[in-house]
Amino acid sequence: MIALPRPSFRSLAVWQRNLRVWRKMLLPSILGHFGEPLLYLLAFGYGFGRLVGDLGQLSYVAFLASGIICSSALFTASFEAMYSAFTRMANQQTWNAMLNAPLVVDDIVLGEVLWAATKGLMSAMAILLVATAMGLVADWRALWALPVVALSGFTFAACAMVVTAFARNYDFFLYYFTLILTPMLLTGGVFFPREQFPEWLQGLTYVLPLPHAVDLIRPLLTGGSLHQPWLNLAVVVGYGLAGLISATALIRRRMIC
Repeated sequence: MIALPRPSFRSLAVWQRNLRVWRKMLLPSILGHFGEPLLYLLAFGYGFGRLVGDLGQLSYVAFLASGIICSSALFTASFEAMYSAFTRMANQQTWNAMLNAPLVVDDIVLGEVLWAATKGLMSAMAILLVATAMGLVADWRALWALPVVALSGFTFAACAMVVTAFARNYDFFLYYFTLILTPMLLTGGVFFPREQFPEWLQGLTYVLPLPHAVDLIRPLLTGGSLHQPWLNLAVVVGYGLAGLISATALIRRRMIC
């Protein structure tokens, strides 16, 4: 039987440590957060958008902006929880050093997941600022998207941490990117409505967390209506909790054995 995680407030010390390291690369990181989404919005939104036209009452570039916020949180949080966390665990032996402090594995895993979620939130906030400056945000309800993005980033990070628990090298992460993240990105409603897919594919993709994050965030940015928010939240939270529990148990076994 898997023992439930029992982290303490010391997890925040792990988060704070990673924040201090990130501050040394603050400028290039911020430039990346703003530059990449701006390129995506200009290239796909206005370039490809001229071919697509409007989606009902919504312009394609506004549709795309809300989707890119979700995909940015997905990839930023996942990348941090895999490549960066694996580096600290396996190469730099940072986690082993932390265990000599009054920390346990549960604290480290939660702290890493919280930090990865924070990175995802920062990336999404940069895109939200760009979208607001471009007039792609409907009203103040867009602010409610930020806690949803933070929760979604936590979920994506927790699931990615499960992959990190199994990884023996960096190449292992390509399986997750190729088999899970990329298909979820392409079918999750980021670039075009999921209704364009066959019904069986819509049902298959809807068991994944990204479409539910999109269904929560897009209406908040575009002024639309939330159709089944409690179901969307339940799926996102469920994946997050399952990911955290599994990752903690697996990494606990890996670090101790």
